Amino acid sequence: MLEWLVVLFILILVAVIWPASKYFGTQGEPDALLQRLGISRRQTKERVSERCVSDREFPGDWANAQTPDLEGENKVPAVALICKPSALANYLLKHCRTFSNFTACTGWTWRASAFLQTVYGACWPYKSRVHFVRDYLQLSDDGLVALDWAVSVAGALYQKRRRTSSNSTSPILLIIPNSFGKITRNVLKLCEVALSHGYLPVVFNRRSHNATPLSTVKLQQFGDPGDLREAVRYMRYRQPVSRLYAVSESTGSGLLLAYLGECGSSSYVTAAACLSPVFRCQSWFENGPIWPFHWALVTYQRICLSRYRTVLGETVHTDTLFSSCSLRGLEEVLFCQPPGPKGALALAAGTSSSSGGAWEAYWERNEPLRDVDEVAIPVLSVCAQDDPIRGDPQSTLPLELFESNPHFFLLLTTRGGHCGFNTQEGSAFSGGVTGGGSPGTSWSHQALLEFFRATTDFIAAEERAKQAVRRRGLGGSSQGKVFRHRSVSTCKRLPACSHNIHTIYNWQRSYTR
Repeated sequence: MLEWLVVLFILILVAVIWPASKYFGTQGEPDALLQRLGISRRQTKERVSERCVSDREFPGDWANAQTPDLEGENKVPAVALICKPSALANYLLKHCRTFSNFTACTGWTWRASAFLQTVYGACWPYKSRVHFVRDYLQLSDDGLVALDWAVSVAGALYQKRRRTSSNSTSPILLIIPNSFGKITRNVLKLCEVALSHGYLPVVFNRRSHNATPLSTVKLQQFGDPGDLREAVRYMRYRQPVSRLYAVSESTGSGLLLAYLGECGSSSYVTAAACLSPVFRCQSWFENGPIWPFHWALVTYQRICLSRYRTVLGETVHTDTLFSSCSLRGLEEVLFCQPPGPKGALALAAGTSSSSGGAWEAYWERNEPLRDVDEVAIPVLSVCAQDDPIRGDPQSTLPLELFESNPHFFLLLTTRGGHCGFNTQEGSAFSGGVTGGGSPGTSWSHQALLEFFRATTDFIAAEERAKQAVRRRGLGGSSQGKVFRHRSVSTCKRLPACSHNIHTIYNWQRSYTR
């Protein structure tokens, strides 16, 4: 109880001091951040207009999403799309109007503070208008994970009596919370928005997270996608004709990226998005975020693990676990030490070569970007330059990944905090330019839903174009002969697949042109 009172006192102190300190230094901050990333005002404009789509082709004013600089002579874009030029990138810029409608908050308001935006999204209570129907999934090793299906208030009683029909064609939105198991207001609001857009949202809860029973003495490692793979198979079994989309929040993005890289084109996911992801996870665990957040995350994780202190004592040195004061210390005790007396002796010896080797080996298996070249679907990452959890953008954002890999897209905003992205009141989402917005809808949520819609439309258009080419090639006698003799494999019938996986993934060659 005393710890939470200290947290409350710190938050009140920050709430009083932070807005004043930020107000006198934020007007020049976006330009400074862009300069730190090596993106000048001119380079940013060129990156948007030349590398992806020209200004004449874009049906909107990208310049509207701008923040005035200190001198007032030039304007710095409040959001930039960083990606490798491709047909899909041009299509996204042309059809995703939300990408250019971010208006950063400035002045005397808590929304201008990245710190307060982050605390508000993570800790402030939120009375959700959706209910959850839980499915417990028993895994191959007898472990349990929970799938919480979001339903509206009107359909809550009906859903408790009858499961969702396997004949439903509504798309599934798989939501992966942060790796600490905290269900934030960002996740709850995303469920509400997804329901209103016709999705079937489902929240994936890892072992022991969010009141999920711990049936085995095994916790899920940071980047181990084994449990998620079994959960996806179950969802495909339950909804065999529905498209599957995936969204991850914060450190939960490590699990999603690891799954997409390990499964490649067999992930069954049509498109994915990461909200405020942490990319360089080993470095993040070693250095941690700034002190208040680091302390809060360690305290929260220790409180959650204290429920299983007795059972974890069979495999983990619990005294060292609950006395750890860093994220690395907790992760190292849980996954990098041998069980029993041998592990206790290794911990008592302090930092040793064996411990360091185990830590390095752990991240060789769990680094989310270890198989990034195998990712076979479009992935959108929404990040803010002032994110206090992720840290300095120059060292934590792998810009080279987005500039070289056609599957990855980065929406980078000047402000927004961690999973915040609050905009000026009365802007994009009061039913205006975006068309599908509603009051209270987060800009990041609207952006990822538009990304999913545009990606799906692009895939469908590419498929129709391919089918038209096949029909023309096989229609005429002379053309048909040329087509048949050119390549026998072109007419080869694709093998039957119960999940229609080939229809989902055979668009890649044209989309990367």
